[in-house]
Amino acid sequence: MNGRSRVADTGHAGAVTATAARLARTRRRGDRYGDGVLYGLTAAASFIGVLVVAAIIWRVADGAWPAIKVFHLGFIWHNEWNPVTSRFGARDLIIGTVITSLGAMLLAAPLSIAIGLFLSELAPASVRGPVGTLIEMLAAVPSVVVGLWGIYVLAPFDAQHVQPLLSSFLGWIPIFSHGQDKIESTVFTAMIVLTIMTIPITSSICRELFLGVPTELEEGAIGLGATRWEMVKTVVVPTVRGGIVAAVILGLGRALGEAIAVRQVIGNFSPLKTSIFEPGDTLASRIANQYQGAPSNLAVASLIYLALILLVITFITNVAAQRVVKRFEFQRTGGD
Repeated sequence: MNGRSRVADTGHAGAVTATAARLARTRRRGDRYGDGVLYGLTAAASFIGVLVVAAIIWRVADGAWPAIKVFHLGFIWHNEWNPVTSRFGARDLIIGTVITSLGAMLLAAPLSIAIGLFLSELAPASVRGPVGTLIEMLAAVPSVVVGLWGIYVLAPFDAQHVQPLLSSFLGWIPIFSHGQDKIESTVFTAMIVLTIMTIPITSSICRELFLGVPTELEEGAIGLGATRWEMVKTVVVPTVRGGIVAAVILGLGRALGEAIAVRQVIGNFSPLKTSIFEPGDTLASRIANQYQGAPSNLAVASLIYLALILLVITFITNVAAQRVVKRFEFQRTGGD
């Protein structure tokens, strides 16, 4: 038995040596430097990415520095925005940004997950392709076009039908009051527009995640007697829940930074009202709305200060998303 093992090992070693010899004969001089070139190119690309991020942070911080020197951190919780008296504050704009973005994700996340499950698990092949393509095409629609559609179609329908209906049932809650006023440009309209703009990104990622679940796991659950719903609930979603969280956070980042479409439908009004059925404003829409016509250098610096705050919020969101994904991965694998 040991003799046979030695013969097999010898034969294997001979095959490896012959393969290496053939590979050496086919290599050119340039192939020997391939590993070094590949390493250099990938390292340079990564370094360029880091440099771009650092340059953005430095330039935004430098532009905001005059406002930082005048208002300090009090800029974050002060509310007044008056170019005439040169008094600026970002509190309501930060609150408006958070409310519109989180509200959009509360609507977009379940819809995106449902779309991803339908296209990956339930839809017939004849439907899967066209529907998936049409949903992905939403991501290619320019923001200004979505905003115009929001002005001429969504906002009137929302003001005449959706807001009064919601207010009639939930008007006792302050954020759902004043729906009977039928205002077209509102925080709620901005939420719906952001929902439409984030669904293509989030649903596409969710669909790819669900398609990546091993077929053996799904067939095993069905073989054990699980229904399709039980299979989705106990196998498909738990397997990729970390990726789902990352997809939702990516959509949140898209919602946080949207400016043009939100500017067109939110009403550009501050201070922020209690109800989402009234006009409001966000960091991005205020920058887009007032930067070109800013009356003073301090006003420009204050708008750039808003951009710096938005940048910090985005970075915090991404870091939190990475930690959440790692936590889910740890729970799934049981690793250290």
